[in-house]
Amino acid sequence: MKRVFRIAGWTIAGLAVVAGLVLATGILLAERKAQRRVHVPAVPVAYRDDAQALARGKYLYESRGCMECHGADGRGRVMINDPGGMFVRTPNVTAGNPDVARYRERDWVLAIRHGVAPSGRPLMIMPSEDYNQLSDEDLSALVAYMRSLPPLLSGMTEIRLPMMARVLYGFGMIEDAAAKIDHSRPPSPALEPAPTAAYGAYVANACIGCHGTDLAGGKIAGAPPDWPAAADLRPGAVMLRYRTPDRFIEMMRTGVRPDGTEVSKVMPFESLSKMSDTDLTALYLHLKALPVTQAAR
Repeated sequence: MKRVFRIAGWTIAGLAVVAGLVLATGILLAERKAQRRVHVPAVPVAYRDDAQALARGKYLYESRGCMECHGADGRGRVMINDPGGMFVRTPNVTAGNPDVARYRERDWVLAIRHGVAPSGRPLMIMPSEDYNQLSDEDLSALVAYMRSLPPLLSGMTEIRLPMMARVLYGFGMIEDAAAKIDHSRPPSPALEPAPTAAYGAYVANACIGCHGTDLAGGKIAGAPPDWPAAADLRPGAVMLRYRTPDRFIEMMRTGVRPDGTEVSKVMPFESLSKMSDTDLTALYLHLKALPVTQAAR
């Protein structure tokens, strides 16, 4: 019996050592990964400051999630303060941030479209996969509006990930945007906003960070553990609730489904509610036109 206990003790001790080595290796790999340099052939987009660009840029900033993360005034905010150990204070994107004040045309493209800092380091918690396909015209307008924001002082950017999230990041089970994006892919051509499925496909690019490139949803990698899985947006799944564009638009504006139940507050309704009827109708038509997969039936 003593021999059995001795073997069990050595086994447990051995497993503990292995687990410790795995954790230490994952954390080391995560640090190296976060400090790597990503070489992107980013093409600068010319600055604009005309009234049309500023108006379009303001609309994009408010309706595509920028305001949700960086605040209406752009100074950044505490976006996540999770008891599980995840803390995110987003960057100040006004000229009050010395780093942003030094941004050139190419730097804005790197950060927004590619998730890469001017130094080449990957930006953490920046969902550039949502913005990679912004047309040059829309990207230029968005930058124009952000550059027009009054310079404000704020706290330093701070990102703290739980140990397990860092380990998963180190082993490649959670990826930053710079690792997800095909940096050689050209941006979308300029499109005139219209209530069509074709334009809706362009609008839907803003959804892929959470719902995936195929919009099939699922657990959001790297999100706090209490966040629900993102919904499957393909026909045959949650979209069955929305028989008309009006019902879909109402949900996107209020966060309430047709049956009166509330959608999770994880959804960025502060931004989504500011989408135009044209954009939301187009998005609805695109989602309804997606191929029905076996999983969604």
